[in-house]
Parts: sequence; C-alpha cells; structure tokens
Amino acid sequence: MQKSKSDYVKLHISVLLSGFTGIFAKLISMNEVVTVWYRMLFAFLLFTVIVFFTKHNVRENFKEIIKICALGMLLAIHLMFFFGSIKYANVAVGTVCYSLVGFFTVVFEPSILKLKFSFKELFYSLLAVLGILLIFNFDTNFRFGIILGVISSALFALYTMYNQIIEVGKSSRTMLFYELLGGTLFMAVFLPVYNYFNPSNIIPIGYDWLWIVLLAFFCTVLMYLMHISVLKTLSAFTVGLVGNLEPIYGIFFAIIFLNEAHSLNLAFYLGMLLIFLSVFLQSFVKYKSK
Repeated sequence: MQKSKSDYVKLHISVLLSGFTGIFAKLISMNEVVTVWYRMLFAFLLFTVIVFFTKHNVRENFKEIIKICALGMLLAIHLMFFFGSIKYANVAVGTVCYSLVGFFTVVFEPSILKLKFSFKELFYSLLAVLGILLIFNFDTNFRFGIILGVISSALFALYTMYNQIIEVGKSSRTMLFYELLGGTLFMAVFLPVYNYFNPSNIIPIGYDWLWIVLLAFFCTVLMYLMHISVLKTLSAFTVGLVGNLEPIYGIFFAIIFLNEAHSLNLAFYLGMLLIFLSVFLQSFVKYKSK
C-alpha cells in the first residue's frame, strides 16, 4: 500500500514537471528550433551519463535502432511545433491546443492500431475541436500559434501510437536512449539548414543556459524516468487519466508565473472549458469501459 501511494505521488510529480515545459519554452529567448536542439542534446547527454553509471543495457539490433531513432525524429518535430505555438502565441494557448491529442488519437487509431472506430469518443473529442475553433475565430492574435499547436497535437498522437507499436518487448530506457539519439541527430542536421534560411542566435545567453538545463533534466529525463517507474505498478489507464491534468497545470503555471491572464479573453476561457469537458468525457468513457 505504501509503495502504491509513493507511485501515485511520483505520477503526479511527473505530470507537474511536464506542465512546466511550456514555461521554460517561453522563458528561453531563442527560437523554437534552437530550443528543441538544445533540449534534445542536453537530455541525451544527461541520460547517457545515467545509463553509463547504472550500467543499463541499451543494445538493440540495427533495424530496431533505426525505427526508434525515427520515433525520436518525430518527437523532435512535434516539439518544434509545440514550442513554436508557445512562441507565437503563449503558454496557455499552446497547452490548450495540446489537448487535441485525444481527437487525433480517435481519428488515427483505426488505421494505425487497427482498433474499432468509436463514434462516441469522436463526438466527445469534437467538443475539443469546437473549443479550438471558438478561440481561433474570436482571438485573432493567436491564430498562427493555434495552427502550430494543432499540428503539434496531431504529431504527438502519431508519436504515441507508433511508440506503442515499436515499444513491445523493449525496455523503456532503451526506447528513451535511442529516441533522444534520433532526435538529437535529426536536429543536428535540420538546425543548420533552418538557420541558413532563417538566421538567428544559436548561442544561449544569460539565463538561457539555466532554463535549458532545467528543461532537459527535470522536464525530459527525470519526468520520463518517473513515468517509467510508475508504469511498473500502476495501470496505463491510471497513468493516462492523471496525464490529462497536464494542460490544467500548464495553464495554471502560465497564469501564476508569466501573468498570462491579462492576455486571455472570454473566448479563450469558453473554448478551454469545452476542451476540458471533452477530456473529462473521454476519460469517463474509458473509466466506464474498465
């Protein structure tokens, strides 16, 4: 019982840490592409040190390594769109758009995971789409950021599903190692090309170094390791259910630490309520099915 309680605490801490991701993304002065490059690089280096000292075996055959690295590339692309949404709008908008992952999961699951299409889940997830449309039509200042956020949520839904397919029979730490490697290598190639056409500062200045290290360690490596740990004792359903609190934490932190409340109008709050209602109903359906 004591072990179970500590795992619930770990789970909530990991979700809290993920809620801080948008805060650090906003605080870092560099653009979204450079930010993702440093996040992937620092996270990979930190995790490599952990793997070395814990002597964890991350050996895989070459074909599987390529697949996992490709997943890391997909994750890096998702992060660029997610951070871009935050940079061009704000943390609250980027986080709310992230809640559309459930909608895209319902749409993609039948073809990718070969699961039965659920019209009930589609109906509930459409409430989130209506919420985004409400914010999009009445809050024109954030339109480009919303578009990036919607693409980001679609990419993350794809990443999650393909991760489920490839992860079968593999250690989660092995998956994380090669995903970070793949994302780092992809960003190492993509960043110079992007910076050639969009010249910008690629050297962190001032507090950027601190925010990047905190983002890489606490909101990437530590968060993922805690997530792995609780999956050993808690069901995937429970982990997913608590994970739905991430957008709420993200918006709360944005209002508290970045004072974003003054830039959010009534359309945002109405749209946000529709999105949270959608997440609640989808979670309720899954709970009833269990």
